[in-house]
Amino acid sequence: MPAPLHAPFAARHPESSEISPGEPLVIFNDVRLAFGDVEALRGISFTIEPGESKVFLGESGSGKTLIFKLAAGLICPDSGQIIVMGHDIRDMSENELLDFRRRIGFVFQEGALFDSLDVADNVAYRMREENVDPAEIDERVRESLQFVEMEDAIDKFPGELSGGMRRRVSIARALVNRPALVFYDSPTAGLDPVTSQTIMNLIMRLRDTQGVTSAIATHRVQDVFGLANFKFDAHANRIIATKNGAKAVASPTNVIVLRNGQIYSESSADQLLDSTDDYIKKFLASAE
Repeated sequence: MPAPLHAPFAARHPESSEISPGEPLVIFNDVRLAFGDVEALRGISFTIEPGESKVFLGESGSGKTLIFKLAAGLICPDSGQIIVMGHDIRDMSENELLDFRRRIGFVFQEGALFDSLDVADNVAYRMREENVDPAEIDERVRESLQFVEMEDAIDKFPGELSGGMRRRVSIARALVNRPALVFYDSPTAGLDPVTSQTIMNLIMRLRDTQGVTSAIATHRVQDVFGLANFKFDAHANRIIATKNGAKAVASPTNVIVLRNGQIYSESSADQLLDSTDDYIKKFLASAE
């Protein structure tokens, strides 16, 4: 059973000067991106509201990872507008982008851990760059690792960890600065079903105990319906179903289906399941 959260682990919400009340945390407006003659993204528009879980569902190559890299300012669109937490990404200098990225969590599919650093130093990396007090670094690193149930691995190196354990350390590193917004790029890809469920449980727990806004890129429909139909009950300290009369998840789960660099559909999880569209029905039937 997951360890209870400590109060200091509260997510850091956006500064009032960054966004206006009721304004989305993420806005994409007609974003386009091409590599040579190949159009990778063709007019992508969507918003992510505070507290929302937005799932980007699609086959490999549909544009999920590109959208996340654009939101982080790692690549620049050919046209269109991208606003994240009140900042127009295209107007920011590299130094401004570096500071901006410190306030958003990113979990990449491959984990992106430094093989030469142990778990503690991997999680602490951002804070050491920011010259945070060593005592605070130690407290927050242990807090984050406890949240993902990896505190016992604090002195291990990435090479000593399984794929699922590395993914959990990646989540701990994303959480250490207490972000209000976390991007998860294929967080369950390549993992066995049990480990995949462990990762999704962590995402639900963060959503339901800290109100963190999530963007999740995946090709697994199980991830979508897990987020929509289950929640972390802090009183019972476990994941419970939200169907059959149980209290519904307060934060909505909405799904964008991507196809060939375009938004094919956008709906709630229930609407997706009930869709009569032939492509969506085929995708749901064939997905893992």
